[in-house]
Amino acid sequence: MRPLVLSALLMIVLAQPALAAPPQLDWLDLLPPEDLKALEEMPEIVHDTPEGQGFSDQGALKQRDPGLPEVMYSTRTVAKLDGKSLRLGGYPVPLESDARGRSTLFFLVPYPGACIHVPPPPPNQIVLVRFPKGIELDDIYAPIWVEGKLRIELVNNDLADAAYALDARLVRPIEENEL
Repeated sequence: MRPLVLSALLMIVLAQPALAAPPQLDWLDLLPPEDLKALEEMPEIVHDTPEGQGFSDQGALKQRDPGLPEVMYSTRTVAKLDGKSLRLGGYPVPLESDARGRSTLFFLVPYPGACIHVPPPPPNQIVLVRFPKGIELDDIYAPIWVEGKLRIELVNNDLADAAYALDARLVRPIEENEL
């Protein structure tokens, strides 16, 4: 009788669907259609400042150039994404860490070096990630996957403004074979 019970349990376990990764989101999916159109039609940004080589000593993601097009300050979001579980790849900008030095709060941005690059992404291209478990972020230029529930949430701090926040259940480096 015992082998029969074990067989039945094994069949129940095998019949359960595997935990699949949530749908993967592209950064452009975070933009409402009018912002995507405005960014596609935006003229090239001229850098006639000391930061003209592409880097700023400001060390922040906040837009500081009053001459930038309005879309570069946009906090407009895509309502249907609110509350969706998803996976988004990007680059971390650490904000807070736990006692062991693992990042528990960080911004996720679409390209490496966004915290020092001019101009930084608009707020609707910056996601605040909360990950209480924490992750060691040895290299902010190494891409990561973040999985969890996305929320429309306007976040303002000294470093950046973000239009989205994500409560992460999983954060991990993107492997080379996934690029």
